[in-house]
Amino acid sequence: MTSLQTLDLSGNSFLEGQLHEQLGNLCNLRELDLSLNNFTGDITKFINGLSRCNESKLERLNLGYNAGLGGTLPDSIGFLKNLKYIELWKNSFVGMIPDSIGNLSSLEYLILVWNQMSGQIPVTLGKLSKLVVLDLFENNWWGVITEAHFTNLTSLKELYISSNSLPPSPPLVANVDTEWIPPFTLQYLKFRSCRFGPKFPMWIRHFTELQTLTFRRAGFSDTLPDWLWEMNWELEELDFGYNQLRGRVPTTLKFKPGSTVYLMSNIFEGPIPPWSSNVASISLRNNSFSGPVPFDIGYRYPDLTDLDLSQNSLNGTIPLSISKITSLVTLILSNNHLTGELPDFWDEVPILYTLDLSNNNFIGRVPSTLSTLNSLRFLMLSNNHLSGEFPRGFQNFSSMITLDLGNNQFSGEIPSWIGEKMPVLLALSLRSNMFKGEIPREFCNMTSLHFIDVGSNNLSGNIPSCFGNLKGMTLDPESQRYEGQLNVFSKGRDLLYKDNLYLVNGIILSGNHLTGEIPEELTNLSRMNTLNLSMNHLSGKIPEEIERLRQLETLDLSRNEIHGTIPAGMTSLTLLTHLNLSHNHLSGRVPTANQFNTFNDPSIYTGNPDLCGDPLQNKCKDETEEEPDLHQDPPYHSSPSEFGEMGFFVSIGVGFVVGFWGVCAILIIKSSWRHAYFQFVGYLGDKLFVIFILPWASWRRSRS
Repeated sequence: MTSLQTLDLSGNSFLEGQLHEQLGNLCNLRELDLSLNNFTGDITKFINGLSRCNESKLERLNLGYNAGLGGTLPDSIGFLKNLKYIELWKNSFVGMIPDSIGNLSSLEYLILVWNQMSGQIPVTLGKLSKLVVLDLFENNWWGVITEAHFTNLTSLKELYISSNSLPPSPPLVANVDTEWIPPFTLQYLKFRSCRFGPKFPMWIRHFTELQTLTFRRAGFSDTLPDWLWEMNWELEELDFGYNQLRGRVPTTLKFKPGSTVYLMSNIFEGPIPPWSSNVASISLRNNSFSGPVPFDIGYRYPDLTDLDLSQNSLNGTIPLSISKITSLVTLILSNNHLTGELPDFWDEVPILYTLDLSNNNFIGRVPSTLSTLNSLRFLMLSNNHLSGEFPRGFQNFSSMITLDLGNNQFSGEIPSWIGEKMPVLLALSLRSNMFKGEIPREFCNMTSLHFIDVGSNNLSGNIPSCFGNLKGMTLDPESQRYEGQLNVFSKGRDLLYKDNLYLVNGIILSGNHLTGEIPEELTNLSRMNTLNLSMNHLSGKIPEEIERLRQLETLDLSRNEIHGTIPAGMTSLTLLTHLNLSHNHLSGRVPTANQFNTFNDPSIYTGNPDLCGDPLQNKCKDETEEEPDLHQDPPYHSSPSEFGEMGFFVSIGVGFVVGFWGVCAILIIKSSWRHAYFQFVGYLGDKLFVIFILPWASWRRSRS
């Protein structure tokens, strides 16, 4: 075995465990390919073993796609001087690239894509003069890249660098002079989430053989330079997405068959640019393009598979020439100003997978040919003026995943066959239409359903108790992850969920005429995070078992006829951020623990006159003891000393009354006493007159 030169065990999924240290004793090994297996653990001991060879002959090391294989790259890798290929793609390596990597003077391929490596990219990479491919894509790099990182990379043809680092980690920044002259001629250049801006780099024009050009999230806020219009490239991929680039897009660029153009989320303006006809995928969403969708777009791009012109200012109708793009898989024209009726050509684009025409001004009925699209998985027609009954032809959509007809003028009853004909449906929105009748019990057959919104219609009857069987709202969202988008009315406003739609688990039945009690079975939906039953005629009590909905973030039961108390167990709903119980017949004390301590807005309880406690002004009975009013005299409280003073004044009053009325009563009753008394008073007056008044008068006369 020590003389073994090539060992290829790739693609054997039964191989697992750690790489044995004794593999490092194979000093004559030139090629080792263990990719596409289930190896785990650290590779340090294995690399250290190889580095102890007098002269390791290993030229190629491929450990790619072993998801559990990781740890840090050891410094000892720098002793494997004959290495030409290091392929560690899609593993779980962490930490920095060791500086010793610069010692591998024979290295031609360094592929570390799809790991969890972080830190600064070492400047020693710039010493690898034979390096042809440097792929550091999809890691967590941060720090600064300068010209020094590329000083001697004279053989470089492919350069891929991106960062997934999030705050508080610093960003990845390229501090490269826009007039820099690179020592290499690239064919493939991809930078994502590496800040170059604000100016577009001039050194790109030195790459005359460029086939892929990507600067996504590069911090540009500039117009595209004029020289870009003159480049004679034949591109496979052009990606300037998520910058602030403005102005018009070059129309002279040439593309290879099957090429992609991604210019989303900039400020480009003008009409949709006419490029070469072999472009396969175009995304111009979220810009300022205007005018109609080109009438000849179907003839211009006959091989198109994906077309996304959403979130612009396009007007007019859907051009009939789209029917000529028979390879079309994705058509997204949402959030524009398109008008007219939907064209009736859908049977000519038979493999359409995603159709999003939402947020426009389309009118009329859904055309019959739309129902022929058996491959359709995502259909979004919301926020238009479409009318008619629920299309019967939708019975053919047995593979439908997301169906959004919300905010239109559809009428009639919701057909019961939805539950039978759309068994794998995950998200359904029929809100803000004119549907009537009861909610079909057959909805419960769609056990994968994790979101349903039939709010703001004219539905009546009870809430089906079998909703508790919707297992899609009991599963870990990560287990049913998928791509899609939907307008969701939650937390009092419309929210657009895109790539994270799978995280929304909810039932919205608000704004109808539903009656009966809230089914206890709804509390079986352990992963539900939104429950909105507001503006109905529901009665009964809030189920005590509601505390089982531990993932609940939004609960709106307002404007019903619910009575009873607020279950104390609701305080265990620690993720609850939006609550509205107003305008019911609830009574008792408002709970005060955990999340309920953060609900300080009394309006969420208003219209329940028998509710009491914070944050309401209505105090509970055990809180209604009178408190002193600082604006009134304090109540009188007697003290022992005050009782003595009171007795003194009472005695005086009693004595006066007894003495006065004792004499007066006798004089009134006995007339003989009365005559004697007044004779005595008259005699006493005469006597005083003689003694005092007459002598005083004589004295005054004598003085005068």
